[in-house]
Amino acid sequence: MRLPTCNRLVSTVLAALCSLPALHVRAADATEPVVVYSARNEQLIKPIFDRFTAETGIPVRFTTADAAVLIERLAAEGKNSPADMLMTVDAGELWNAANRGLLRPTRSSILEANIPATLRDPGNRWVGLSQRARTIVYHPNRVDPRTLSTYEALADPVWKNRLCLRSSKKVYNQSLVAMMIKARGETATETTIRGWVANLAAPPFANDNQVMEAIAAGQCDVGIVNTYYLGRMLQKQPDFPVKVFWANQRGDGTHVNVSGAGITRHARNPAGAQKLLEWLSAGEAQRLFAGSNMEYPVNPTVEIDPLVRSWGSFTPSRINIVEAGRRQATAVRVMDRAGWR
Repeated sequence: MRLPTCNRLVSTVLAALCSLPALHVRAADATEPVVVYSARNEQLIKPIFDRFTAETGIPVRFTTADAAVLIERLAAEGKNSPADMLMTVDAGELWNAANRGLLRPTRSSILEANIPATLRDPGNRWVGLSQRARTIVYHPNRVDPRTLSTYEALADPVWKNRLCLRSSKKVYNQSLVAMMIKARGETATETTIRGWVANLAAPPFANDNQVMEAIAAGQCDVGIVNTYYLGRMLQKQPDFPVKVFWANQRGDGTHVNVSGAGITRHARNPAGAQKLLEWLSAGEAQRLFAGSNMEYPVNPTVEIDPLVRSWGSFTPSRINIVEAGRRQATAVRVMDRAGWR
């Protein structure tokens, strides 16, 4: 008699258990948040994350800080990190995180179809999500664009006291020089940088905006900046007197960097993080991610912002952007030896 009683009791309990929790488990899985550590500014990413949540039902929680701080935080947290994704504004920073074992390989046919191979990590640990071209800018009243050609040509004495640059301490310049080293070698690149330093009209500036303002004010005639800084400036001042020149079009192409992301090694929601990455690589999300900061989409099928498109088309470097990370330490040593501060 005890056995049938137990069987009936167990059956009743199991029925009660199975009737309730299953729905709760499925609902929790469907809305498990993706946690992002982002070096990209909050005002640029929050509207896009909100759009992702509205379309998919998946919440995104994020914290913003400098990439170096976020990378060290990931390393310190280890397996206890809540982060599912790391987002940075430079390929060298992504390479550094991947090289330290903080990002996991993620194979995705969607990412491979949407993002050119030169803008993805060969080990599938991160991808670019927007392109930022770093090229020559000039004052049209003082420079004939026919006299411009390459980054290297700015080392020519004809530009003596006419060149302005941002500090070598900024990762954007370090990545540019790293890619130059890959293309031309360490010795030739150091010679070029020594020429740049000799041609400076003023000590290096703290940011790209100051470089362009110095050109507009007549302090110098040419400089090297990320084009999205000019885009922002033109949104506020449509008559701002600085123009874009696409460097190295008859050679290896204009240097491009990326704002990109990768899934963390100890991600608690890797599936959700991959869905977010794939969503960011296509359609309206791509247009918003790039256009909100006057950058270029990585997906070649996505429309470019009209202001950005007005600068004309250009051929980007064909070298995989991963080299910006691999050669960054060498680039810093070369800039130090050449006296670029």
